[in-house]
Formats: sequence, structure tokens, C-alpha cells
Amino acid sequence: MIAIIDYGAGNLRSVANAVRKVGYRPEITKNPQDILDATAVVFPGVGAAPDTMDSLQSLHLIDVIKQRIHQKKPLLSICIGLQILFSQTEEGDCHKCLGIFPGDVKKLPPALKIPHIGWNQVKQTISHSVFEGIPDNTNFYFVHSYYAEPQDASIIAGTTDYGKTFCSMIIKDNLLATQFHPERSGEYGLRIYANFLNRAMDGE
Repeated sequence: MIAIIDYGAGNLRSVANAVRKVGYRPEITKNPQDILDATAVVFPGVGAAPDTMDSLQSLHLIDVIKQRIHQKKPLLSICIGLQILFSQTEEGDCHKCLGIFPGDVKKLPPALKIPHIGWNQVKQTISHSVFEGIPDNTNFYFVHSYYAEPQDASIIAGTTDYGKTFCSMIIKDNLLATQFHPERSGEYGLRIYANFLNRAMDGE
């Protein structure tokens, strides 16, 4: 089963459609056991970090997500899903996040147009199977006002320039997280889904 976590945010349909387009059948769910048992899980990324954390808390999903990550089970976490993996965010006047990785989430510099909306390049900083068939510096679609600043640079798999260079992709074991929205990024966004899900199905 490919589980898409329903924590009350939007974008579920476009994520489900992306999963279907690459040949898999998704199940939208908020059931903790379904999420733990799924072969792969997608965390859709729409909304504010404080609201997302509150929703996960009320649905009893915080420990579920942490357990999947600690057990190295495949998880694709998108946009706000990347940001909440870190210690805390400036959004909502310094709000605590999942704390999977040490690091802070900061607001993009005020001199920039915020939110950062539109297509921008992702520079691949590591070699990984998730990039199979995807050229370096491919454009993906972004919608965000905050960016993650990991303390551990080894988890950074991609970076993007928007007034400053920020982490736009992380990989650790079977966890893949993107600041951009692959389901809104055309052919190469679907390739991200396909590579991630194929890898999960192969038990890698």
C-alpha cells in the first residue's frame, strides 16, 4: 500500500494523481496503523508549520511518523513536510517541530519576493537513485516562505538559489524530503515519485 497522510491539509488529490500516474494505487488515510504498515508513505506539503504540527498531534501521528523514520521505512515528505523534520521553525513565533534532524527553519530574506513561487533549479549535491533520469539543475515548482538550515550537511541532496542558496532536498536512509512540489513539477516531478516508489517496492 502507498499511504498518503491526510492531516487536514489540501493537495491530497494532486499527490494521489501523481502516484497513480507512475503506476501505483494510493490510499489517503489518517489511520496510524495504516501509515505504519504501508510499503511507502507520502506526506503532502501544504500549510503552515504550527498548524501542521497541531494537526499531527491531534491525530496522534507524531510518534507514527518518527517511528517510520527511525525504522528506515520509505517516506516522501514534501514542502512543509521537509520543514517540520527539523528542531524548530521561525514560523508562528518559533514553533517546535519533529526534531528528527538538528537545525532551524528560517524565513526567506525580506529583500526577496515572498513567498517564493514558481520554477527554480535544484542542484544535485549527491549521487542517488532518486535522481535517475533527472538532469542536474532541473527546474521544479516551489511555493514557500521558509527554508530549512540543517546542521548536518551530509543529509542535503539538493540546493536551490533564491537570493541565497538553501537546502531544497534531503535524503537520509529511506527518507526523501523536498522543499519543492514534485506533483506540480511536470515530467521530472513525476520521475521523483517513480524513482522513490520503485525503490520502495524493491525493498531498497
